[in-house]
Amino acid sequence: MSTEQIMQLTYLVLLAAAIGGSAIVAGRNNLGKMAQQAAIWALIFIGVIGAYGLWGDISQNVSPRQASMGDGVITVPRGPGGHYFLTLDVEGTPVRFIVDTGASQVVLSERDARRIGIDTETLTYSGIASTANGTVPTAPVTLDRVTLEGITDGPVSAVVNGGEMDESLLGMTYLGLYDRIEIANNQLVLTR
Repeated sequence: MSTEQIMQLTYLVLLAAAIGGSAIVAGRNNLGKMAQQAAIWALIFIGVIGAYGLWGDISQNVSPRQASMGDGVITVPRGPGGHYFLTLDVEGTPVRFIVDTGASQVVLSERDARRIGIDTETLTYSGIASTANGTVPTAPVTLDRVTLEGITDGPVSAVVNGGEMDESLLGMTYLGLYDRIEIANNQLVLTR
C-alpha cells in the first residue's frame, strides 16, 4: 500500500468514525431503532456491491442476444452505445465482434488473434489502415473456419491490427457473404 492510499484510508476511517459517532450521540435514546437502520443500510450496501460484481453475468442474461431465425436469417439486437455485436466461432474460439459495415475487412485485435492461435510475433505488418485514431500497421491473415449460428464459412480474409483495439471488427470480407444486411426496429438482420 502506498503512502497516498494509507492517507486516503485514514481519512475515510476518520470520516466514518465522525459520522457514526455523531449518529450515535444524536440517537442515543433510540439505540435499537438506530441499529435497525444501520443494518438496513449495511444490507443495501452489500446488495449494491453484489449487483456491481455480478453485473456482467446479469446483463448477459437480461439483455437480448443474437439469434438464428432459421433459413439463414440471423437477428442481432442493438447493443450498448448503439452498436451491433456478434459472437462468431473463429478457428474453434468464440470471438466478439463489433459489426462495422464501413470496414472493408475483418479486423482482429492482437489479443483476439492470439486467442485463436495466431502468433502475432511472427506476422508481417505490411499494410496500413486509416482509423479514427490515425494510421496503424496491419498484417494479412486467412481465417480457415468462421461460424455464426451454425453457418460456417472459410477461408475468410482478415487483418490483424497492430495498434490498440478494444474489440475486433466484423467488416465486409465477412458481411459480404450475406445476401442482405438490414437494420430495422433496433435490430440488424443478416440473410443468406
